[in-house]
Amino acid sequence: MAANGNEKQGTKAYYVTTPIYYVNDAPHLGHAYTTVAGDVLTRWHRQRGEKVWYLTGTDEHGQKIMRTADANGVSPQEWCDKLVTQAWKPLWEHLEIANDDFIRTTEKRHTDRVREFVQDLWDKGEIYKGGYEGPYCVGCEEYKLPGELLDGEGEYAGEKLCPVHKKPVEILKEENYFFKLSEYAQRLLDFYEANPGFIQPESARNEVVNFVRQGLTDLSISRSTFDWGVKVPWDDKHVIYVWVDALLNYATAAGYGSDQARFDATFPADVHLVGKDILRFHAVIWPAMLMAQGLPLPGRVVANGWLLVGGEKMSKSNLTGIKPQDLTSHFGVDAYRWYFLRAISFGQDGSFSWEDFSARYTSELANDYGNLASRVAAMVNKYFGGELPAATASGEAEQAVREGLTKAVAAADRAIGEEIDFQSGILAIFDFVKQVNGYITEQEPWKVAKDDSEEGRARLATILYTAAESLRAMAVLLNPVMPDTSQKLWDSLGAEPHLGPLAAQRIDETADWGRLPAGATVTKGAVLFPRLEEQPTA
Repeated sequence: MAANGNEKQGTKAYYVTTPIYYVNDAPHLGHAYTTVAGDVLTRWHRQRGEKVWYLTGTDEHGQKIMRTADANGVSPQEWCDKLVTQAWKPLWEHLEIANDDFIRTTEKRHTDRVREFVQDLWDKGEIYKGGYEGPYCVGCEEYKLPGELLDGEGEYAGEKLCPVHKKPVEILKEENYFFKLSEYAQRLLDFYEANPGFIQPESARNEVVNFVRQGLTDLSISRSTFDWGVKVPWDDKHVIYVWVDALLNYATAAGYGSDQARFDATFPADVHLVGKDILRFHAVIWPAMLMAQGLPLPGRVVANGWLLVGGEKMSKSNLTGIKPQDLTSHFGVDAYRWYFLRAISFGQDGSFSWEDFSARYTSELANDYGNLASRVAAMVNKYFGGELPAATASGEAEQAVREGLTKAVAAADRAIGEEIDFQSGILAIFDFVKQVNGYITEQEPWKVAKDDSEEGRARLATILYTAAESLRAMAVLLNPVMPDTSQKLWDSLGAEPHLGPLAAQRIDETADWGRLPAGATVTKGAVLFPRLEEQPTA
């Protein structure tokens, strides 16, 4: 999806990235959670009229990919091509992810630039050759510190386990090339202190600061025990460590080394969204690499928590992987996009359950929001032939609704647009939904309709206009979260002929009361949130 035409022009795009995901398997809810969050964030900023760039993609090198491909009897490139074209890209399209670019680390536009970046560090003396032996997790593609490891039990008794994957680590001994990461510890600490919002949430920041304060060891940036990766430019017996390769996607996709004008207009990222298990790569290694290369650092690294099912992190290795399509086929794509950001505080771990999703869908989406839209359209059609009447008898009740909208817009924009607090932003909008439902209950337009006097008709018109205008604002505010539903509501209100496309509406104008003109044709469209069928059985 391209940004719309009347965006605010500036020298720097609001640049948001997701992690690039390993393609050793199909995506699950955890991958989709981060990607939907980035999509809502960038759609919100587009709705502000800002120039936006949203990047996602896939991480296709490393030992884990090679072993998975071998196990499936194909080459690593064939495996990556299949997963990207048949699983990853189709899911993002299904979930209405409006990314501006999709980077694959096997693409030449990436691999050439990675070699140049690493060559520059070598030429500057930031890289040296040395040896290393230590516990290595193939799943994480990372050497582990001995103190991080868990003691194995049962089938793994007597072995040391990766704390993330709960599987035995391998003891690797290699002659590798090392990046002088240890020399950047104090510079990183100084940067964290000068930029306290760089790592979010606060608990994540504290973890990283404490980790760096303990001192950093130099980073092995090459591997020589396998060959699926980007060749080290001065020594083709080595491939570049997959995490060095992967982190550089944020620069190569933005035009590093190939399009300076685009790079200057995009880089660095304003927000890197990452899972908390890969926070150190993004908050320690990545900024140190940028410092070494003299490049600007990102604005924020925001770590989301884990999605839990039955108390376990959602992942294929823990057998709690759930396909997003399992949920979208039952609840719908928009409800799916809404639920995880509404139910879980971004940055914290959160548990998913089918029962909780069903309860929130029925209570908040179907009963509060969907029913409100349906009732208002039905009454405008019943009492005014589908033509939105003018409000000529406003009073204190209407003033309270207008003030409620102003409050909701300010709170949602601050929470989502600035604080990356999706839950609080969505709750602010739905507080307004509840307020308008309460307004209609108190004003009882169905009773007012029995008064055929001029005053009675004016009062009825004012109530229904107030409700419809409130729905106009809800459609705009919820468009980044639920774009398909918002478009249906926009069409039902007859807004586009008068106000233009929904995507062109601005957040800062949403609280301007009276934008939906009297005379708009209101139609009773399809139910926004249909009644749920019975839960499917396994």
